[in-house]
Amino acid sequence: MDAEELEGFRDFVDNRSSALLRTAVLLSGGDRHAGEDLLQNALVKVAGRWQRIDEPEAYVRRILYRQQVSRWRLKWRRREVSVAEPPEVGAAADAASAAELRLVMREALSRLTARQRTVLVLRYFEDLPEADVARLLGCSVGTVRSTTHRSLARLRVLAPELAAVGRAGAEELPSRDFSPAEVRP
Repeated sequence: MDAEELEGFRDFVDNRSSALLRTAVLLSGGDRHAGEDLLQNALVKVAGRWQRIDEPEAYVRRILYRQQVSRWRLKWRRREVSVAEPPEVGAAADAASAAELRLVMREALSRLTARQRTVLVLRYFEDLPEADVARLLGCSVGTVRSTTHRSLARLRVLAPELAAVGRAGAEELPSRDFSPAEVRP
């Protein structure tokens, strides 16, 4: 990689890493450390092919999705989740309710299977159509639909409080945040 390509890669990482990290953390079930590892591995793969990549962000996201698929295809599963710091306490009322919603959602997502979590992140956080999700995951559109349906049903069981929050404050949520009330069953 020459100096110009290296500078282009650094600019890309500086400008897009926070958005890519959010996606990686969501794909990892809310585990920031696993999300950082996922993103770092993807960026290492991209660095070696940087001069041949036309759409770097799409390429990195595809690597993230495929790496996550590979992870959930492994036979073993982690039984505990470690965090660097305990959750913050004492935020303002609005910030507290938003933070509580994020924590409830993160906890509920972490209790889904990796496949269910990946499908929900791609469909509702990344706002991808079913056909694109199917293509990225290497499965049929019907599989995406049935997995989405089962995942949402499981999410409603794991966190029934999300339905009430989604109905009461759906207009307050950013448009790219997932809310079960926004989703057709």
